[in-house]
Order: sequence, then structure tokens, then C-alpha cells
Amino acid sequence: MDRVLNRLDQTQNQALARLFEFIAVKSVSTDPAFKEDCLKAAHMAKSFLQAAGFEGEVAPTTGHPMVLGKYRSKASPDAPHLLFYGHYDVQPVDPLEEWTHPPFEARLLEDRVNGTIIHGRGSSDDKGQLLTFIEAARAWYEETGDIPLNITVLLEGEEECGSPSLDGFLAERAGELKADFALICDTLQWDKDTPAITAMLRGLASLEMTVTGPNRDLHSGMYGGPALNPLKVLAKGLGALHDEAGAVQVPGFYDGVEMPDDQLIAQWRASGFDEAAFLSDIGLSRSAGEKNFSVLEQLWCRPTIEINGMWGGYMGPGHKTVIPSKAHAKLSFRLVAGQEPGQVIEAVKRFLLNQCGPEVRVEFSDPHGSQAVAFDLGKPHMDVARRVLAQEFGRAPMMLGCGGSIPIVEVFERQLGLDCLLVGFALNDDCIHAPDEKYNLISFQKGTRAFARMIGEFGQKR
Repeated sequence: MDRVLNRLDQTQNQALARLFEFIAVKSVSTDPAFKEDCLKAAHMAKSFLQAAGFEGEVAPTTGHPMVLGKYRSKASPDAPHLLFYGHYDVQPVDPLEEWTHPPFEARLLEDRVNGTIIHGRGSSDDKGQLLTFIEAARAWYEETGDIPLNITVLLEGEEECGSPSLDGFLAERAGELKADFALICDTLQWDKDTPAITAMLRGLASLEMTVTGPNRDLHSGMYGGPALNPLKVLAKGLGALHDEAGAVQVPGFYDGVEMPDDQLIAQWRASGFDEAAFLSDIGLSRSAGEKNFSVLEQLWCRPTIEINGMWGGYMGPGHKTVIPSKAHAKLSFRLVAGQEPGQVIEAVKRFLLNQCGPEVRVEFSDPHGSQAVAFDLGKPHMDVARRVLAQEFGRAPMMLGCGGSIPIVEVFERQLGLDCLLVGFALNDDCIHAPDEKYNLISFQKGTRAFARMIGEFGQKR
């Protein structure tokens, strides 16, 4: 292990050069103009894997290709089998004028808060993070001639555009992706000095609704008063979703919801998280969530209903005195472990139908959802991750919740039956998806060393 870690330290400049070369490829998956760049990035990722001793493949899909890497340990053929997931595609760079340096010309810069940073699109999400793992494997291979772990690497090229080809690819090649557990590195540290393991992910469901009142738009002078206004009806129904304490009023919405164990809650409350600063940063002074829960609890382990859009009638410049025939809204629900997306959607529909009343026609469309995931923190791979992160960073990792959703985790569990370990080294201030994306150099360095330690430790777990 010492030799491998020493090699990582000595070859840091070469690793950075590879990352800079990778960032220079404009692999924007959502824009067809960058199709050839995505293919170039896939082949570059394949070459990185091959240099680390892997068999590499650029596998075609209905969209951008997947990259597969396979390594079977020579000295430890009975070692555990790890499936590693990352993605080589990146977000568009718009608005380009807000970048302080060209987004695809990676460079090291000095930052007042973070020290030396790697600047460029994909530096954190996810080229920098996936290379953090590949460089760790490469160090093992170059230093010892072997990797003490069986590893399959799956790198996606469509994560940033909704993964349209993923389900079909997994169904077709599931047999090649069987493993003991999966490692996903598209996640966060707690802060620049403290590592983290993501312990739970909220699920996501969504719904659109249309309320129809009169059979056509009406003149508000000729019909205002007696004519029912569907915007009023919709506003009343949506306003009834929450009470004054921030709790959801839909019957059955909280069915199955359980709080995490007391030890995890205690760690969150002792974390020093500054709720006032968190809210002040977005121009707010108090939390609008459930009053009996902290902000971290509201974000990580409590379900929510949000109104993402509401419209109807005239929205152009000036005034048009109209009572609209229709009103529309988009809603999303962040779910926690124990909730069934389908049941939540049906409960919300019943509630809104009752609130809107019989004088209007209410139609719902585009319902879909994915379940939340809560990980078993007692699994052996969790113990290894906690231990090696503490060794490398000099402090115990924070066990995070995640307010967002990572669909690949639910897919791996549902389609491949895999337990997942989520360890990443990004930070909230990395400007992911925004101008001036960055990845802390120390995150790249310590993350690579931590993954090297994990590979060694995982390989000993027969």
C-alpha cells in the first residue's frame, strides 16, 4: 500500500495531464453537434482503462456509447468483484460569457477558500471524479503488476441528458455487470477537509395537472363575478397542500416514512451546519419546511411536495382582461425510503380533485417516479469505506443524506440487484452545471489515495 500511495504522489503531474486532456474533449451529450466529441471522449476513457491493465470496450447504444472496462486479478482471482460507475459526458457551457477562462482549456488556479483548484467543464462532474478512481487502479497496476480486486467499470455517455439508453443496455448486458457491490463517485464531500459517504437518496415523482372551467376564455367585464376562474380554483387547491407549519396535508402522504436511526441524526446535528448561512446565501431568512425538523433533516430524510410551475390565461406584455378556460401546474415530490411513488401520486391526485371541487374538470398527465434509497450502513464495504476515508483525511467521514436523486442507484438495485456505495469528492461550491466549474486539487489527490486504499482493503475481504 505504501508503494502504491507513493507512486500516486510521484506521478501526480502525469495524472493531471491526463485529466486536462480529458476535459479538453467537448463531450456535451445533450447537443447533437457534439456527437463526435462524445465518441472521442469514450475512446479516450477506454485508453485510460487499458493503460491501467483493463480490457476496454466502447459499446454502442441507441445514443452515445458506453465504455466498459474489465479487470480480473491475477494473484487474487477469488477477490470480491466491484462494479464502478461514472460518466464521461458533461453539461453545456452556456452562458459562455460568464466563464472567467475557456471551459475546455483546463488549468490550475488559486482560490481564496479552496487553495489550488482544477478549472474546466467536467473537472468535478464527472471526469475528474471518475479519473480519481481510474488513477488509483492504475497506480496499483503500474506498481505491482496487478490489482488485488476484480473490477468492472461502466462509464456512461448520457447521464447529463437523462440516460435514455441505459435501461436497454443494462437489460442486454446485465450478465457482464454482475458484481458483489457497486461504487459510484458522482457525489460530494461534506466540506473541503471532511470526506463523506452518502447514506440515503430521496426518490422523485412528478405530475402535471390541468383545471378546466368555462368552455372558452371569457371577457372579465362580461363574465367576471358569476364565471368560475380555474386559476383561482387551482391556486386554492395547491395552497391547501401544506399547513402553516410546513407539513403536507395530503392523507396518506407520510405512510411508511421512518426517520433514520438516532446516531445518524445526532451526527447531522453535531456537524456544525449553519442553517442561517445556508438560507442567507439564497436570500432567505427562515426555513419554510416542517417546523419540528432541522434543515438537514428536511433536505435529507423528509418528503416534500413542490409546485414547479403554474400558469394560465394571458401572460404577454400589458393587460388582457380575460378569465381563462384552463389553468395548469407542474408538481414534483421528493420521496424518502418507505414511500411508494405510485401511491403518493394517487394520494395527491385524490386530494387535489377533492380540493378543486365538482364545478371544474381536472386532468392529470405525465405521472412518473422513482423510489428513494436508504443504504445498510452495517455492510462490510461501508465499514471499509469509513475506515480508509478516516485514514486518508484524518477525520471520520460524514454520513450524508442527499436531497436530490441519482437514478442509476435505483436502476442498479432494481435491474442488477446490487448494493451501492456512494463516495465522491465534489463540493457544493464546485459550480457543477454552472460557469467556472472546478474540482479542488486536494480532492483529486486525497480522493485518488483514498480509492487506492479502498481497492487494497476490498481485495482482502474474501
